[in-house]
Amino acid sequence: MFTALIIIVVLVVYGVSLYNKLVLLRQQVKESWATVDTFLKRRYDLIPNLVEIVKGYAKHESQTLEAVISARNAAMSATDTAERAKDENVLSGTLKSLFALSESYPDLKANVNFLELQQELADTENKIQASRQFYNTTVMSLNTRIEMFPSNLIAKHFHFQSAEYFELDDAEKTAVMQTPKISF
Repeated sequence: MFTALIIIVVLVVYGVSLYNKLVLLRQQVKESWATVDTFLKRRYDLIPNLVEIVKGYAKHESQTLEAVISARNAAMSATDTAERAKDENVLSGTLKSLFALSESYPDLKANVNFLELQQELADTENKIQASRQFYNTTVMSLNTRIEMFPSNLIAKHFHFQSAEYFELDDAEKTAVMQTPKISF
C-alpha cells in the first residue's frame, strides 16, 4: 500500500514536471517571437525614412520605392508566422533593390543620412537574424518535447500545439549562404 502510494506520488510529480517544462518552452517561444517582432517593427520604422531620402535623389525610380513600401505594409499586416516569413523574404528582396539604386546615384551614396539609415538597417537585419535563430531554437525545443514520450502524453492531454519555424525562403537562403566575392 505504502509502495503504491509512493509510486503514484512520483508519477504525479513527474507529470507535473513535464507539464511545467512544456509551459516554460511555450512561454520561451512566445518571448523569442516577441524579440523577433520588435526588430521587425524597428525595420518597418526605418524603411519610410530611407525611402524619403532616396525619393529626393531618384525621382524617376518610383516603381522600386512603391515596391518597398508595398512589401513593408504586407509584412506589417501578416497574421501568422508562415505568412510573416514569406512577406519578410519579399521585403528583404525589395530592400536589396533599393540599395542597388544607391549605386546609380553617387550623391545618394554619399548622403550622411542615407548612410546612417543604411547602417542602422544593416544592424537591425543582423539582430533580426540572431533573434530569428533563437526563436527557431526555442521552437525546436518545444516541438521536440511535444513529440517525445512520455511528455507527448501530457502535451496531447493539455492541447499543446507545435510552433512554426520562421524560415528563409530558398532565394534568401542562397543569398545569405553565398560567400562574398572580393576583388582587388
